[in-house]
Amino acid sequence: MSSVKLKVKTGDTVLVIAGKDKGKKGKIVRVLPEARRVVVEGVNRVKKHRRPTKKVMQGGIVEEEAPIHASNVMLVCRSCGKPTRVGHKFLTDGRKARVCRKCGEVIEG
Repeated sequence: MSSVKLKVKTGDTVLVIAGKDKGKKGKIVRVLPEARRVVVEGVNRVKKHRRPTKKVMQGGIVEEEAPIHASNVMLVCRSCGKPTRVGHKFLTDGRKARVCRKCGEVIEG
């Protein structure tokens, strides 16, 4: 696969628009661009059976967030607070920036 560019980044607040956690909001913890997946805080929690290791002495059943597909999340604009599609535009200094499609504000991050 060639390099994949997603419209969301680590630290963005997103709304889940599909799946068992539809309607939940959370912050992106990790982005997996090659798999086109993101890990969202508090969303898609799964139980994993962990074996005790030298790092983690206590084994057992651990609950953690699993990745979900990037197409199932929608960025929430910081200025208008609404879920929005992401546009792009060039700023006056020549940088390319993400833009909210609803209010037109530049999305920092």
